[in-house]
Amino acid sequence: MSSSQRATTDAARAPGLISVDQARAFMLARARALEEIESVPLTEALGRVLARAETSPIDVPGYANSSMDGYALRAADVIGDAPVSLRVAQRIAAGELGVTLASGEAARIFTGAPLPEGADAVVIQEDCQQDGDQVRFRGPVAAGDNVRPRGNDIVAGHEVLAAGTRLRPQELGLAASVGLAELDVVRRLRVAIFSSGDELVQPGEPLAAGAIYNSNRYILRGLLSALGCESIDLGSVEDSLAATEAALVEAAAKADVVVTSGGMSVGDEDHVKQAVERAGKLEMWQVAVKPGKPLAYGRIATADFIGLPGNPVSTLLTFCLFVRPFLLRRQGVREVLGKALSVPAAFRWPRPGRRREYVRARLEQGSDGVAVNIYPKQGSDVLTSTVWADGLVEIREGDTIEPGDLVPYYPFAELIF
Repeated sequence: MSSSQRATTDAARAPGLISVDQARAFMLARARALEEIESVPLTEALGRVLARAETSPIDVPGYANSSMDGYALRAADVIGDAPVSLRVAQRIAAGELGVTLASGEAARIFTGAPLPEGADAVVIQEDCQQDGDQVRFRGPVAAGDNVRPRGNDIVAGHEVLAAGTRLRPQELGLAASVGLAELDVVRRLRVAIFSSGDELVQPGEPLAAGAIYNSNRYILRGLLSALGCESIDLGSVEDSLAATEAALVEAAAKADVVVTSGGMSVGDEDHVKQAVERAGKLEMWQVAVKPGKPLAYGRIATADFIGLPGNPVSTLLTFCLFVRPFLLRRQGVREVLGKALSVPAAFRWPRPGRRREYVRARLEQGSDGVAVNIYPKQGSDVLTSTVWADGLVEIREGDTIEPGDLVPYYPFAELIF
């Protein structure tokens, strides 16, 4: 996008609303990191957040070893590129220890096996011919060829995992490689959820006229599970001020964070905003984002409160954009914002908006390479668009887009997990 296409954010943004960046910064500044720590075995640590930095008690590898199948030898026995013949004095497989290698000798060796004392290089088997106890090959050979030195990956005493790391399979493998059987992690964040609306029916129940199935309940449970949180599911709450306030008080007593969906507008049947103001304090309300303008943050007793809009797409997207980074920061994660890719647009967006918009999109392979296209229906009720899509395109306030323009594309993998 050219600068001529973009108005300033302040001028382009809808009046009376705070920007996406302001809202996110406001919430993150109030995300208090959990202090309770527990020790868990590696088998239970996936997705948890490391509470303390871990250092390695050992070198990895703990010995010089062969990076290839071949023959270990002394590089000094090979002069230039002349043919060489050495006596094969021993055979060393991974997990075995050889004996000291004398001058003029070679050891048949396999990947990962320790180099015998005296050896300092390995010639790969494809370059060798063995005849009886003799192996022949041509030089040159240099000390260190096809050898992994001791400590090549990790040196004892060095930090291998930083505090605040969300543990993926590769972090668990790294911890195992240095002999750590348990890790100190932040306890799971307890998040209470409920949906507001008399029209909501649970899947499996008969669907009366005017009713809808409660999809937000399952969206939120899935999102919280992906973040390693403990869900406290309070189901649906009737559309009354008293019931909503009671549900908020109950949720705040059980959880670190309360997340609701629906009831955040100002209609006669929208009670969440007023209930929060009665039970606690509402600190932020209405953000210049589409979909999802009625987004709220506040506090009820010691719990954080986050109110999401009720349309299912709005619930999903505002969670990804605002709730996910907040919950990660509360668990002590340092880097909490998703990373965008810059991708050519395969669509046109001719009308500049006054709110920052996040449109459902997916990458497609075209004749000119990969580009990103958007779903034809972008309504906040069109949940099928989130299944079709593999990410979101961010369209800033005041922007227009033409095919070929580079746009910020956020894969769902950067916004959900």
